[in-house]
Amino acid sequence: MFLTFSLFAEEELSLLFRDLSLVKEVNEEIHDRLPYHYNYSLMGGYFSTPSARMNVVGTAAVGFAYVPPYRNYAATIQALERLEFGVNYTTYIGVPDPAMGDLGFGDFTDRGANVKIAMLKKEDGFPYFPEISLGMEDFYGTKRFHAFYVVATKEFLDYNFEATVGWGKGRIKGWFGGVGWTPFRRSRIQGINRLTLLAEWDATDYENHFHEHPKGRGVKSRVNVGLTTAFFDTLQLSVSSIRGEKVAASASLNYNLGDTTGFFPKVDNPSIYRTPLDTQPLGYLRSERELSRELALAFAGQDINVYQVYITTNKETGRSIWIKMINIRYREERELKHRIESVLAALTPSNIDSVTVVIEADGISTHEYRFRTVDLEKLREGAIGDFEFQTLSPMREPSTPPNSYEGSLLYHRSKGIWTFTVRPRLLTFFGSATGKFKYSAGIVGGPEGYLFDQLYYKIQGAYNIKSSISDVGDMDMLNPSQILNVRSDSVKYFQTNSVALEQAYIQRGFYIKKGWYGRVSTGYFEPAYGGLAAEFLYYPVGSNWAIGVEAAGVLKRSYHGLGFTTKIRKFDGFTPKFVHFIGFQYFLDLYYDIKPLEIDLKVSVGKFLARDVGARFELGRYFPSGFRFSVWYAMTSAYDVVNWSRYRDKGIAFVIPLDFFLKKSSRTFVPYALSVWLRDTGARAATGKRLYPTLQEERESPPF
Repeated sequence: MFLTFSLFAEEELSLLFRDLSLVKEVNEEIHDRLPYHYNYSLMGGYFSTPSARMNVVGTAAVGFAYVPPYRNYAATIQALERLEFGVNYTTYIGVPDPAMGDLGFGDFTDRGANVKIAMLKKEDGFPYFPEISLGMEDFYGTKRFHAFYVVATKEFLDYNFEATVGWGKGRIKGWFGGVGWTPFRRSRIQGINRLTLLAEWDATDYENHFHEHPKGRGVKSRVNVGLTTAFFDTLQLSVSSIRGEKVAASASLNYNLGDTTGFFPKVDNPSIYRTPLDTQPLGYLRSERELSRELALAFAGQDINVYQVYITTNKETGRSIWIKMINIRYREERELKHRIESVLAALTPSNIDSVTVVIEADGISTHEYRFRTVDLEKLREGAIGDFEFQTLSPMREPSTPPNSYEGSLLYHRSKGIWTFTVRPRLLTFFGSATGKFKYSAGIVGGPEGYLFDQLYYKIQGAYNIKSSISDVGDMDMLNPSQILNVRSDSVKYFQTNSVALEQAYIQRGFYIKKGWYGRVSTGYFEPAYGGLAAEFLYYPVGSNWAIGVEAAGVLKRSYHGLGFTTKIRKFDGFTPKFVHFIGFQYFLDLYYDIKPLEIDLKVSVGKFLARDVGARFELGRYFPSGFRFSVWYAMTSAYDVVNWSRYRDKGIAFVIPLDFFLKKSSRTFVPYALSVWLRDTGARAATGKRLYPTLQEERESPPF
């Protein structure tokens, strides 16, 4: 019987290793891929033509291409596994802008957006089928280079070869295709291992396309041939023939912002608390006040500030400790909780039944954890794992501090009156009459903190270190906004080389009960507006949705100094007039987080600053690294005309965690937003720190 059992066990083990080997082989085959190439529009493809392939999700790229007679600046992001999105800024070399060329704008330019959607990928389980995608080039705006296409690409990994065939309509007219050969793919030499010979059949309708550059209509050959390579999978260089007449080239940088842990390891973060270990019960040898000081010092060593410690006794939780703390370092909820657990598992007295920890941010209690001492002991001894422990100590709605009848205050620390923060800022303006690209690079910073332990305040100044926006006008010379100029004159607020006070406001936030939160704020909310605002939000712990209402009354700030004005500009044709203005805005806000797709949605319905009524939609994609990319679109009653068509506000935005560039964790983010056109429709004023971002940042961790 023993021999039979042993043989059976060996056979089971053999089958297990066989299955594991098969899984490893399948995974390697799925993830084995040829180098990914960006075309001259910075979309996956060859030179002028696209392919069906998709890059690794979260990868972003910026690049430049010289494709005579054009120069193309581009940016792209692989937002989803099946969605690639890019924007282009194309210059017609040697063709002056007909309206502003003489003013310094220079050559004529065109902006566009591209999108590609994967219909079939090799990961879908059809290894013998090609990958298939649908795409649109220049689908937004004037659509001078608009094209729709269907394309299929097949990799032959054993031969280091890929082939593409597709069909297009628009500027890409009819059948197109391409091939690529990477002969040294297995080499360890950088540049050589990604060196690829590419050839394509270019179906671009150069001769008949109406918006083509006059010098770009000649075609001697439809076959473009060239080379591309990449160094460290980051820098891609390409060169090829184009139309059989010229030589084109491009360079791009790409990096996976979605999965990165930053450019530096977080070696300056404090180590997870391990010792000293002290579970001595409270009594003569260990007083309550000694315990409170031990906890405060241990958490301070983890860069977590403790502000209140109570000891209580009640029927529900027995003898327990109640702690309020503020997270000043970590942007991931799971890391904060792990550090809290490590301290409590090492220092909770054995005669305490439970510990309640309330997390506060911006003066608002966001959530709490309740840890049973018996569970902390099992975690410390390794009797239960992290997954079981998280199940036993879920996030809860925050509780209020015990009153004098329920418990006694052991420790109290006033909140910091000020903390100084500073970060870089880049402002960009495209399409000025005096130049295609204008910028202002500088720093913003200032103190923030609490007054009387209740009122949160923030003061932010700004200084432009290097700027080219001094000659940028605040009026669209071709399409002056015919509605109230609530935002289109905003460049005036940044045309200074001195320190400017951009924000100075006070805010009081509060937790009402059962998922309800509120705030009121007043002061200078942003460079252009100040006033009074209020907001209420329903956002229960554990919910993937929230709903809120907000309202504000604001005055427009003077371009320089600290004063306000009740006059605002409004054009009648090309003639400016100034009308009385006190701004009011109010919204119903809806939030929804689609966690399986790592996508969040926000909808605001109400009255905007220029007195237009409508809705603003924002769709965001967040990544494990903390990087977030979003697009927005507003539909309102304002009738704003740009280039003979009605304009609706739209744009893209992203935020990058500052600790990408640091050796320690940080809760600061570097934001960037780019509107397609600086107009007044769908505009809203900032009103302080809004409730949903405050709560969401404290409660959520990026997905693994």
